[in-house]
Amino acid sequence: MRDVARAAGVSQPLVSIVFRGASGASEETRAHVLAVAAELGYRRDERARLLRQGRSRLLGVAFEPVQPFHGEILDGLHAAALDHGYDVVLSAVTPHRGESAAVEALLRDRCEALILLGSALPPEHLERTGATLPMVSVTRALTTRTCDSVATDDHHGAVLAVEHLVGLGHRRIAYIDADREAGGQGRRAGFRDAMAAAGLSDRTLIVPGGASEAEGAAALTWLLSQDPAPSAVIAFNDRCAIGVIGQARGLGRSVPEDLSVVGFDNSEQASLPYIRLTTLAQDPRLLAGTAVDMALRRLQNSTSDPAPAAEHAVLPTQLIQRASTSRATTAA
Repeated sequence: MRDVARAAGVSQPLVSIVFRGASGASEETRAHVLAVAAELGYRRDERARLLRQGRSRLLGVAFEPVQPFHGEILDGLHAAALDHGYDVVLSAVTPHRGESAAVEALLRDRCEALILLGSALPPEHLERTGATLPMVSVTRALTTRTCDSVATDDHHGAVLAVEHLVGLGHRRIAYIDADREAGGQGRRAGFRDAMAAAGLSDRTLIVPGGASEAEGAAALTWLLSQDPAPSAVIAFNDRCAIGVIGQARGLGRSVPEDLSVVGFDNSEQASLPYIRLTTLAQDPRLLAGTAVDMALRRLQNSTSDPAPAAEHAVLPTQLIQRASTSRATTAA
């Protein structure tokens, strides 16, 4: 503001009046100061102003940039935060930057609340941080006392996938697991329970995999080496399922004629015309909106003694049928 005042030939308090939109400056002076500020490329430091008031109005988000579905949730978080007059600060989790470092960076940025996408932090870490400021886990269901969570019903989603394939006559159904990922335990348990309910416990096949295309492709290569090979595969997520489809085609197998494939997320890639993936839908906008609402409710109740118990929301999912699944050619 000193630079603007010097260039405009006015006092710094007058510049402050203009920038704040307060009374005390003529329209001519106001226009002159704003024109000079534009020429100098001045932008008001809104964060500094808020910090002087003891606020930042920032929601910090830790996420993995390799997960496309996280990108869809991020879009929803920005929209939901803006509706409440907040902005979002992003901190990426990468192979060379762990989640703890990503969270610590958000704390240094004075974020008022944290939202963690697919968090892998130990429960005791979440409890400890959640006791100091509002924190919400998204896509990973929790039972913690201080950290809120919102997730899709992973167990029921896997049940729907099995029921869909069994209804198409499939009996040799495999599940590609990703036990380290958020939602992994629920989906694996749902697969086991649904196979048992269908009388197929003796045919339950769970293979280690992961959440990437490469891990899906590697898992399918092993599955197709089995005798008998499965006629259908449920992948941990859409990325893994897309790897399965690509590998199947590369090995001369047709999808869905030779192999039916089901994913999880209903990400944007799932509806691509050359994929057309049957998948379990998560609603990224609803996940994001619920997370922001939880964070802001906890902010509003931050002075309550004792603090309110943590909220844990589980959202419904539904099966979206596309072209990657069809009737089994044999029920064996």
